[in-house]
Amino acid sequence: MTPDSLELASLLCSRLCHDMLSPVGALTNGLELLADEKDPEMRQKCFELLEQSARISADKLRFFRLAFGAAGGFGDMVPLAEARQLIDALVGNNGRIQANWALAGDSLPKPAVKTLLNLALIGIEALVRGGTLDIAAELRTDGARPSSEIVIRATGARVVFDRTIGLALEGQLPAEELSSRTAPAAMLRGLVDMLGGTLQYHAAPEALVMGAMLPVAA
Repeated sequence: MTPDSLELASLLCSRLCHDMLSPVGALTNGLELLADEKDPEMRQKCFELLEQSARISADKLRFFRLAFGAAGGFGDMVPLAEARQLIDALVGNNGRIQANWALAGDSLPKPAVKTLLNLALIGIEALVRGGTLDIAAELRTDGARPSSEIVIRATGARVVFDRTIGLALEGQLPAEELSSRTAPAAMLRGLVDMLGGTLQYHAAPEALVMGAMLPVAA
């Protein structure tokens, strides 16, 4: 393992911890409130807070397990229903984004699903005021070699796309400038390059479109 890959792994772990801090912290706060609260109505609200925080924590852990990790519970092919469930959970917890799906087939190779999840995450985070997330994916077999095609479009009143994330997607962000925010995009670029695929994006004030084409490993 190279120093750069070790640093990327560390940054991905930092990103996961950063995203988990808020819901886990809410669990701690809810338990502290519950220990001191005697009013039945307030105790019920504490239980609702704990339930919500536990659900969000579980949703994020399941998402990052497949988006960043090895996801050993799956084989070479991952059901698209699993990817949809993971993204729908993040969108539902956000509350201001509507997800629209156009999926062809029942499953995709694991690298393609990882790509789908990470592009969707970038799209969700770009919709700072909410909006629509359109997600399309299919396994194409009409060419000389089967390939996974993925398209993500985020549209809203204000789409904020960090240029450093764009540089990481392009493979142009120097390793010393990587951060926990840009690490997922850098990982994605490396994955696409390893498979000999393509990765493109176009960012505008009210729309962000990202697409990937990944040959299926022999």
